[in-house]
Amino acid sequence: MSVPGYENQVEFGTMFTFAYPVEGHADGEVAVSTTRPETMLGDVAIAVHPDDPRYQALHGRRCRHPFTNRLLPIITDSVVDMELGTGAVKVTPAHDFVDFHLSQRHSLPRPSVIGGDGTMEPLCGAWLEGVKRFDARQLVVDALVEKKLFRGKKNHAMSLPICSRSGDIIEPLLKKQWFVRCNTMAQKAIQAVEDGQLEIIPHHYTKTWKNWLSNISDWCISRQLLWGHRIPAYQVELPDSTPKEQELWVWGRSEAEARQRAAVKYGLNPEDITMRQDPDVLDTWFSSALFPFAMLGWPEKTSDLQHFYPNSVLETGSDLIFFWVARMVMLGSELTGQLPFKQVLFHSLVRDKYGRKMSKSLGNVIDPLDVIHGVSLKRLEEKVKEGNLDPREQLVAMEAQRKDYPNGIPPCGTDALRFALCSHRMQGEDISLSVSQVLSCRHFCNKMWQTLRFTLGVLGDKTMPVETLEKTAPLGSMERWICSRLYSTVLQCEEAFEAYELHLVTSALYSFWVHNLCDVYLEYIKPVLLKDDGGAEVPADRSSKQVASAVLYHCVSSSLALLSPFMPFITEELWQRLQPFRPEAQAQASLCLQPYPTSRHLTHWYFPEVERDFLLVQDIIRTARSLRAQCGLTKEKPVMWAVCSPSQAQTLLRFDSALLTLSRISSLQIYCPDQGGSPPSVHSTPPPTGCFIGVVDHTCQLHLHIRSGVDTDKQIQHLSQRREKLLPKLEENLGRLQCPNSRTKIPAHIREQLQSKVSALKEELKTVEDQIKVLQEKQSAG
Repeated sequence: MSVPGYENQVEFGTMFTFAYPVEGHADGEVAVSTTRPETMLGDVAIAVHPDDPRYQALHGRRCRHPFTNRLLPIITDSVVDMELGTGAVKVTPAHDFVDFHLSQRHSLPRPSVIGGDGTMEPLCGAWLEGVKRFDARQLVVDALVEKKLFRGKKNHAMSLPICSRSGDIIEPLLKKQWFVRCNTMAQKAIQAVEDGQLEIIPHHYTKTWKNWLSNISDWCISRQLLWGHRIPAYQVELPDSTPKEQELWVWGRSEAEARQRAAVKYGLNPEDITMRQDPDVLDTWFSSALFPFAMLGWPEKTSDLQHFYPNSVLETGSDLIFFWVARMVMLGSELTGQLPFKQVLFHSLVRDKYGRKMSKSLGNVIDPLDVIHGVSLKRLEEKVKEGNLDPREQLVAMEAQRKDYPNGIPPCGTDALRFALCSHRMQGEDISLSVSQVLSCRHFCNKMWQTLRFTLGVLGDKTMPVETLEKTAPLGSMERWICSRLYSTVLQCEEAFEAYELHLVTSALYSFWVHNLCDVYLEYIKPVLLKDDGGAEVPADRSSKQVASAVLYHCVSSSLALLSPFMPFITEELWQRLQPFRPEAQAQASLCLQPYPTSRHLTHWYFPEVERDFLLVQDIIRTARSLRAQCGLTKEKPVMWAVCSPSQAQTLLRFDSALLTLSRISSLQIYCPDQGGSPPSVHSTPPPTGCFIGVVDHTCQLHLHIRSGVDTDKQIQHLSQRREKLLPKLEENLGRLQCPNSRTKIPAHIREQLQSKVSALKEELKTVEDQIKVLQEKQSAG
């Protein structure tokens, strides 16, 4: 392959084998294999496995280096792979990571033979000095052939470290570095988690934490970069010192401070000392580890440091658990005596919609700005071409973009993107993000705008402030229900925030706004608070309307406050439009300055029995709408009968207006087969025969009586379609109930739910078939 600085291509992926003569044995030799024969000038030993029978007789012997005449001891170490090459390994500590650790264990010298510019050092001899390393490779091989020590070469798969910026081959070199001893600090960090002083969320990362810190090495903090915090270490040269003397170092915040420190340490005048600051800069992670307290003025005891340190929680990616988090904990504890934070929350990795890690070469990188502002397919392809991808990778990336974004990315806005990301479970699961999910959150933003327009229409042109939340007491059943749902939602948010389960917060807020506030409450109050098509106001008690308006205001205002951390821009805009109607006691300039809603301020709005009763009402509404759709009565408001128990009848009577409005029926006649304990307003006679029946549960049914003149064919068609939908549902639940896999045991409560569902489906299916039969008989008779 081509290497910068070389005219000809350089050969890689080759294993060279040559021999070292054994000292004192005329024909004895040890053959070693390497992919980098140019480094053999820096060999200081030959390592073999202690259990390798081929070299048992050579343990402790020495070999003669053919070029430097150096004697190389034959050492034993279990790190040697007997199956690789000849089983004997040349040891070059200054140019190989494994060999460096071998030299530490066996106290071997570490001569460097390749310089920082990639040329051979004078130690190699005049014949190689100044020669480029890969040119020297061939010269060394030729010299070994000449000395009859070359034993051949063969293809060998290998990993080649290549610099991503220059394209050059990375060469391991031995350089003096500054290190931080970490053993004691690491043990303190482990103990902090075990003692509960530091909580890691999700908790399964505590095992990773302990594994990392239990096997920690000294931390190299030197970096040979042009930018960064310069290491505050100064090398001292004393008068009359010689180059071979041990290096002397002092530290200081400035050269003047370091010079003064050196003068005191060595008993000299500051002017007589020559100093040179280390050119290296600190590892970025070292500088970052100081951040929690250095940003607050440390080492000075500033008011910010005393007030804000330690922090409460750190939120970051799990891939930084060792590089950043552990080092912040170690340095924070060591330098301040306190942990920098009490909790660490690890978020998920954002992947594409297929679960793949985002990569430029795959073309699946989602730029947040493109999602916020929108971008055309043409611009997406231009951005790929502007990058540094290989032409073949560009084609792959652009093909992926054409597949995923044939029409580009529509503008979704910041709030929609934030809400979509927070809607995913962030603890322990990666986020598979698709633009369609963000687009659905944009639709939610549209829903919020529509809700506010309706609310402003209800509040009217007058800017009279509504009653405060504390003074607003819901009167009607529906007001109690929506207020109680708001309380329950706030409670859900509090619990989920406490556990850092943001997806549960977003789910609860979305469900309340869309399914409770819009789908139910707004649809209920429209005919009550707004005018009908003829312009006349629907009759309603004035005080009830005022309470309903106040309830609506507080539900919308509180929901905007709840959503504000996730969608700060749209919530601020909508909240500002509500301000002319705000209570006098709540005058704030911005939503972000409002106190966040809490359940303790809404306890007077909690009506658990109303929420429980309304579940039955919602089931009846769904069944009524289904019956109307089956019979093709999408525009008419028919009369329906409810056959139910006395307790259910009382619930239906409490929510009678909501049932009529949301079910779109003209009236609901209630009949209780068991007349004992029935409310006085229920009917004593059952519904007429020949009705269409919808099953709500095992004690409640809805009966729809069709007036004559309705298209029979259309009714039969709707009922047949309903039957076709019920059959696969029944088969699916029967299959789950029968459970053909005998090793799987269905829990009792699940089995009970399945049995109840199967019974309801069978009953509904029988009702539909009976209705079809009745209609067919009428059709034949007609």
